[in-house]
Amino acid sequence: MPTPGDKVKIITSSETIEGILVPSPKEDTIIIKMSNGYNLGVFKKEVKEIVVLEKSKPKETKSESIQQIRTNNNLPKILILHTGGTIASKVDYRTGGVTSSFSPKDLINLFPELSPIARIESELISQMWSDDLRFANLTKIAQKIEEKLTLDKEIKGLIIGMGTDNLAVASAALSFMVEISPVPIIVVGSQRSSDRGSSDAGMNLICAAEFIAQSDFTGVGICMHGNDEDLNCVILPAAKTYKLHSSRRDAFKAVNSEPIAKVNYNTRKVEFLTSKYVSSKDKNKLLIKPKLEEKVGLLKIHLNMFPEQFSFFKGYKGLIIEGTGLGHAPGQAPNPETEIHKKIYPAIKEVIDSGCIVVMTTQCLFGGVNLNVYDKGRDLLNLGIIPGKDMLANTALVKLAWLLANYPKDKVKELISSNLRGEINERISYEEDFLK
Repeated sequence: MPTPGDKVKIITSSETIEGILVPSPKEDTIIIKMSNGYNLGVFKKEVKEIVVLEKSKPKETKSESIQQIRTNNNLPKILILHTGGTIASKVDYRTGGVTSSFSPKDLINLFPELSPIARIESELISQMWSDDLRFANLTKIAQKIEEKLTLDKEIKGLIIGMGTDNLAVASAALSFMVEISPVPIIVVGSQRSSDRGSSDAGMNLICAAEFIAQSDFTGVGICMHGNDEDLNCVILPAAKTYKLHSSRRDAFKAVNSEPIAKVNYNTRKVEFLTSKYVSSKDKNKLLIKPKLEEKVGLLKIHLNMFPEQFSFFKGYKGLIIEGTGLGHAPGQAPNPETEIHKKIYPAIKEVIDSGCIVVMTTQCLFGGVNLNVYDKGRDLLNLGIIPGKDMLANTALVKLAWLLANYPKDKVKELISSNLRGEINERISYEEDFLK
């Protein structure tokens, strides 16, 4: 009798299909997960025979928190800090869904191709999806990086395995918190779980390891698919990257910037695409400021806003407004229907007067803020709003939180508009195809 988790062959009058049997929510339907990762349902009345090809094996318990799989001392040492997400997920056949359930040892054993590249060690920091991340989790990651690089001078680089939904903003946060690093710290995710035939987990990890082993890059970067083919991964700037697609493997793109390098998965060749990156030969330089101010918010401008939405942030230390176009917000009343907008500018002023630093960014991914073009922008400047130039809104959020936790208020106002980690371009070059 087949049970969930068994590999089965289902024979119907019209076809024969193979896959892993998963629980079905309907009594009249059998569901299997195919090798491509997708679920397929078959009505029981259409099934002629079910053949069990392989019985499910009981899950092994693993108690090790650190697993070293290669002891060749001639290879560089790479530490993988595991925080969960799709890159460390597989199918839970109790529910038929994807679950983050791999131990660090599972993660390493799943990708044996890492073995000839480096001495790989892996440690669990947390087991969570990235949409549950809080500033406290990012602080914990930064502290773990500091601990490991302080205690172990052999580490050539770190890989941070993370869920993709907040990977870009987490990477931006780490780029500020890790002020100086002697080694590369590469954040890696996977759009599709590790047991799917179309998974990008292995390729992203392997390319990240090759990049660390071969390059002199230091600081924080991101390694994800360069296109939807299994050919190249790109190393992306941590503070200038955005997730542009919910499911494609090449979902992550540099915005108002360019990839740092390209790693060919077949040849394992690393090709730098820009000379604008930080490198350091001094293995003793490490400066990490892991604190983030909790009371920092982000408000997206949208239709039909009310002053109370702005007033909510009175007493906050910082607020990022994701404005429209060049960085605008409602506040003028050109007709009777917009009369309530007259209360929005005073609400913003009350927020600023409460001690909150307010920074304006734009909802447009490409381009930047300019509050001097229209009178609405000048109105906002007069209220005390600081232009965020071409910072991505989420990058501005974590940058402001980091500055507020580490500098006095006057210095924060100065540094928020200064380029610290490549998050701001003083000039943005015109691109024929800005989505390329």
